[in-house]
Amino acid sequence: MRAFVAEFIGVFALVFAGIGAIHVTEGGELVAVALAHGLAISLMILAVGHASGGHFNPAVTFAMLITGNIKLVPAVGYWVSQLLGGLAAAALLAGLYGSEAVLKGTPAVGLGFSTPQGLVAEIVLTFFLVLVIFATALHQKLPVAAFAIGLTIAMDILAGGAISGAAMNPARALGPAVVGGGWADHWIYWVGPLAGAAIAAVLYTQIYMVSDEEEAKLPVDLTPDQPSS
Repeated sequence: MRAFVAEFIGVFALVFAGIGAIHVTEGGELVAVALAHGLAISLMILAVGHASGGHFNPAVTFAMLITGNIKLVPAVGYWVSQLLGGLAAAALLAGLYGSEAVLKGTPAVGLGFSTPQGLVAEIVLTFFLVLVIFATALHQKLPVAAFAIGLTIAMDILAGGAISGAAMNPARALGPAVVGGGWADHWIYWVGPLAGAAIAAVLYTQIYMVSDEEEAKLPVDLTPDQPSS
């Protein structure tokens, strides 16, 4: 239950901060929007990540599931908690700012871009995010992992926000879509993040984590060097 509550809070903060920044800046300050999303995740990882691992994203939980880092039953609990967190934040924002603000903050393919372009953007951006998560938090366990993950989210929004909204997170898309009614191309915010997360997780695990485990199992040569004759 501690983990499920943490996942709810993390996604709640992401949606609340992200849509709030979009509303306050009228979507015109991409840097502010990127920082709001990135800081929300970084700070929530620091605050409650110890209780759940700080997934805050169904795609991240999916990546952990297929690589054996979480079991199916708790993963389902994570998904439910994440989706409810996004829905609750969107509902609160609708009460504060109106449903139109939530609709404006719902991820959508940008003007001048096609649905396939939006899908590719979500795959690539989520790939970067999950790669950094596996490298900094899961594998190396770096003290700065929370900020590395948040900066990756900010980078992704700066790079791909105009293309797809750079959701990288089905929970970031579903709650606002339900409350605001913005369902255009909604499927790409499931297929793209799940595909990108899976590719990054399998790639990193097989190339870096498995390689390190194999090297650790190699016998160590303790024979002293013999002087040359």
